[in-house]
Parts: sequence; C-alpha cells; structure tokens
Amino acid sequence: MAINTDKNSYTVIFSVIMVVVVGSLLAGFASGLKPMIKANEKYEKQQNILYAMNVNDNEGEGDVVFIPTDEVEAEFNKYIKKQLVIQGDDVTENDEAYLIDLKKEETKAKDASYKRKLPLFVGEKDGKELYVIPVRGKGLWDAIWGFVAVDKTMTVVGVYYDHKGETPGLGAEIKQRYFMDDFTGEKFLHGEVFEGIKVAKGNNDPLNKDTEDNEVDALAGATITGDGVSAMLRKDIKLYVPYFKALRKN
Repeated sequence: MAINTDKNSYTVIFSVIMVVVVGSLLAGFASGLKPMIKANEKYEKQQNILYAMNVNDNEGEGDVVFIPTDEVEAEFNKYIKKQLVIQGDDVTENDEAYLIDLKKEETKAKDASYKRKLPLFVGEKDGKELYVIPVRGKGLWDAIWGFVAVDKTMTVVGVYYDHKGETPGLGAEIKQRYFMDDFTGEKFLHGEVFEGIKVAKGNNDPLNKDTEDNEVDALAGATITGDGVSAMLRKDIKLYVPYFKALRKN
C-alpha cells in the first residue's frame, strides 16, 4: 500500500523522525568532541597563564603571540611549579586548580558560611618566583576575564585579558598588547595598604612611566569596559592580599 505523503500525519511523523535522527547524530558528535574541547580549553588557559608571566612568542612591538598549542603543556609544566587552592586560612596544592570556575565560586560565596576557593599558580622565570592570579568581571556587553602575574610584593609583572563580546576597536582592545603592557610595574600593595589599579581617563601616561599612581591610560571610547577592568582587579585581587601579606612575613 502506497503511503499518502500529502496527509498532515505523515508530515508530523517524518518531522519527528528527522528530529530524533539529527538530534542523535549531533549528540554523538558532541560526545565524541568533548575530550578535544576540554583539552583545547586547558591549553588556552595554560597559554593565557604563561602569557601573563611573559612566556610567549611575541616578536614585534604589537604582537600578542602565544606559545603554540602543541608546546604549551610542556612549557606550562616547565614554568609553573605549583598550583594552589586558597580557601580561608587553608592553602593546599592541587594540580587541577586551573579547573576552578571563578563565576561559580563567586556565586557560592554569596553564602557567608562558604569559603571561596581561590586558585593561584606559582611559577618561576629567570630565577624569580611569580604568582599568577585569575580574575573575572563584567564589561559593557558580557564577561571579561584574565590573569595577572605579580611578584611577592604584589607588583605586576604581566597580565593577559580577554572578553566574550566587547565592541571591536573599542572595549575589545583590552586584549591588545599596548593596553596590557601598561599594567607592568604597577603595585597592588603599598606597605600594608591594598589599592586596585584604575583604568583612568586623563592619566596622560601612555608609556606608564609612573608606576606609583595605581593608574593606566583608559581606552578611547571604552569607558564602561575600562571601569569593568578596574572593578575586576579590585574585587578579585583583594581576595589574595592576606596570602601575600603572610608570604612577605615568611
């Protein structure tokens, strides 16, 4: 008996079958690609952490060139000596500290009884011990994040910033080298006093010669994104101050 393809029931049944088949195929592809996606996320974080430590393949003045993906894990293991998790007064080593979700931890911390997990990456470069702090905040349109490398005195050695959806040519410039390089030499601790680093209009210090002012030049036309970077640094870096004050006393 021939099937009547003009009937509504045929169209409905055919559509359902196609949805099930296509959905199953997509689920299979997604499942198969999941390990690769996870690995790429890991390598990207490793590249970002190393970049903040000034371990990169930059050549020209404006370049932002990461360690290649096929080399990054070996370089990460070479330069990163320890991964720590700070939770209240407890500091433990954890080789999967890079997996901690900052957004989820911030949400959990709204419960005053919860001790937020803070990942910290301890590295060594040119005989100097460095500490890389992950940060996350809000730009104009969506999330911004990054890694800030400091020494024992909480003086900035390097940074890397990224974003999800800032405006090209404006807020998206936070990931450009000319902006990120301005943070080098700025200090979060002045004696025992913590200060953030402000992305400031009218700073008039494009080469960042004044590293005592806790300011870097703002991006033209990107006030809200710049304010987001300032707020992100103050909010997240401040959480690590007790650790560094204790570190300096040892």
